[in-house]
Amino acid sequence: MNSLTLPFASLPVPVLQWKQQALAWAAEHNELVAYYEPNQLNYRYGTFTNLLGMRRHASSQDITSWEQLQDQLSQPDNRPLLGYLTYDLKNGLEKLHSQHPDFIGFPELYFFLPETWLLWAEDALTIYSTTEDPEAIARSIAHTPFTASFSENKVKTVPRVKKEDYLHNVEQLRQHILHGDVYEVNYCQEFYAEQASISPLALFWKLNQASPTPFAGFLKLKERYLLCASPERFLKKSGDLLISQPIKGTIRRGSTPEEDQRQKEQLAASEKEQAENMMIVDLVRNDLNRVAATGTVQVEELFGLYGFKYVWQMISTVTAQLPETVPAVEVLKAAFPMGSMTGAPKIRALELIEQYEQTKRGLYSGSLGYFLPNGDFDFNVVIRSLQYNVATGYLSFEVGSAITYDSDPEQEYQECLLKAEAIRNVLAN
Repeated sequence: MNSLTLPFASLPVPVLQWKQQALAWAAEHNELVAYYEPNQLNYRYGTFTNLLGMRRHASSQDITSWEQLQDQLSQPDNRPLLGYLTYDLKNGLEKLHSQHPDFIGFPELYFFLPETWLLWAEDALTIYSTTEDPEAIARSIAHTPFTASFSENKVKTVPRVKKEDYLHNVEQLRQHILHGDVYEVNYCQEFYAEQASISPLALFWKLNQASPTPFAGFLKLKERYLLCASPERFLKKSGDLLISQPIKGTIRRGSTPEEDQRQKEQLAASEKEQAENMMIVDLVRNDLNRVAATGTVQVEELFGLYGFKYVWQMISTVTAQLPETVPAVEVLKAAFPMGSMTGAPKIRALELIEQYEQTKRGLYSGSLGYFLPNGDFDFNVVIRSLQYNVATGYLSFEVGSAITYDSDPEQEYQECLLKAEAIRNVLAN
């Protein structure tokens, strides 16, 4: 393996532009690309590592099952392992099923070892490669054009579910809660466009500019793309420490400092939002207790308030100690799918989601992430994200909210529109 470290001060263009050129170069020449963007944000327990990995061709040796993932992680390797988990892995984990159509077609699980990868640190970046000369790679990136202006192709999406049907379904879910079937369900709806023609890379940077988040990412798997602007961490392993940071609770940012503070205080005081958050915190605690050392699961922060460009979010932090004997794959399986995108109790919530939603979620409410050579990992929750199949022109994004008995169907619908605002603005302008 060869490597080259380039101080930022030595780059011929600003760091962001060089980063954009690097991703453009990777996407042009490779079937597999995974990019993780932290947007220089501060976050409890850190953000994504700023990492770009690629390989020219997909391979039958790529990892598409839990068993293969465990086998790979048990072998020493000095490369990161990059990939994702889709929501429908639930079917194998919990003996569930789904009959809904899947219009994007991501494999349920996919990880790959990159041939070339770039790692951005505080004041320098390093290029690693098993197949090419890093200096030649740097020259190629420097000569790759990237325009700061974005595609003019406007895309209009339509909802999969009519508003009146959405309101009816929320009311039906409230009845399930009243009858004791479940306490909370994360009910989502899809917005989509057919025969859409977009530039995935330009659209990713446009989305990232509109809504910078600590767990953003870009994924290319042959003709399938994920453009992700996620603010939420699913699960991180740092040494023997496990960290989960579920989001439940959303309110619009104010247009003035005074209004913004009032909005923040309103979210902080909301008993409904606190109840939703607490239910998911309890679920996460239960999930982590399945793998953690006895007595180590704790809630480090409850109802923390974090500001993003469009919204305030209520975020809690749950930590635990992981015994050396428990493999990383078992940790992910114990907590997946994440409680913030399912509900409580989880199994019944998953069944109701299947009953009332109309399409497979695919990578939405799944997880994009990576394993580092030292055994640490970090995975987000795929929300605020676009999925796109360039071969069919099908483009999709989903938004959802937590339904409890106190939910007002119209308010839940408006919360979905608020969460969709950044994506819809990017597509429409």
